[in-house]
Amino acid sequence: MSVEITLVVLLAAFFNASWNAIVKVGGDRIAVMAVITLFGSLISAFALPFVPLPDAASWPLLVLAILIHTAYHFCLPLAYHHGDFGQVYPIARGSAPLLVTLGAAVFAGEVLSFLPLLGVLFLGSGVMSLAFDTRTGVTKNPRAILLALGTGVLIASYTLVGGLGARQAGSALGFAICLTIGNGLLTFLIAVAWKYKAIKAIACGNLLPAALGGGMQVGAYWIVIWAMAYAPLGMVSALRETSVLFAALISTLILKEGFGVWRFVSSGLIACGIALTRYKP
Repeated sequence: MSVEITLVVLLAAFFNASWNAIVKVGGDRIAVMAVITLFGSLISAFALPFVPLPDAASWPLLVLAILIHTAYHFCLPLAYHHGDFGQVYPIARGSAPLLVTLGAAVFAGEVLSFLPLLGVLFLGSGVMSLAFDTRTGVTKNPRAILLALGTGVLIASYTLVGGLGARQAGSALGFAICLTIGNGLLTFLIAVAWKYKAIKAIACGNLLPAALGGGMQVGAYWIVIWAMAYAPLGMVSALRETSVLFAALISTLILKEGFGVWRFVSSGLIACGIALTRYKP
């Protein structure tokens, strides 16, 4: 991966951790997610006239990615309802790179060489280990873990489908923008039928965090889809998951969830993973 792609994917990682934190602390989590995705779809709608529409060959994958991404928008806040930000986020994001790497090998014929593959394994192990309790190293919340793992499967699925779709679309950015319009509107419509009063309360209160979260959400996804059009799917996915380092800082400094020895071990594994995924034989 080039330095330029590496830097913009790291920016996407920062955006991703930040909007997830807004979902965690913003009140009714499904309602907050719905408003964030609505703002994201509006931002995408304004950008749509300035990009080429995706080729028709990519439309089946576009529809599938919208459906998977919408399911993710509901699974993630449910996981946050049952677990800490510092626990749920690492499990969900840490399981995804390993699944994406496997899927890329099966469906896209992308088999990484030994050292980049080792980097993906280091990154995945590092972010997963952040899920352990900061004091005992033992996991105590099985419901949150199961929901977080389910979220990780959905992340891996939409990452793989979206990456393959972007390559068929002719315009990676056009594909990403259409996707964020579709999943944002679908998420909001479903949530309104379920959480109308909670969404109304957010609309009558402070919309600024949700608007900011919407911008960071679509920005992060646009960056990753663009990067996957030019770099291996597994490597981009793994590098994006360094967002857990930003999440660890948010968890420690803002949410006061603690920073035990496991966080230091995890940070070392992630740093090694970043270096190895950028290796060129």
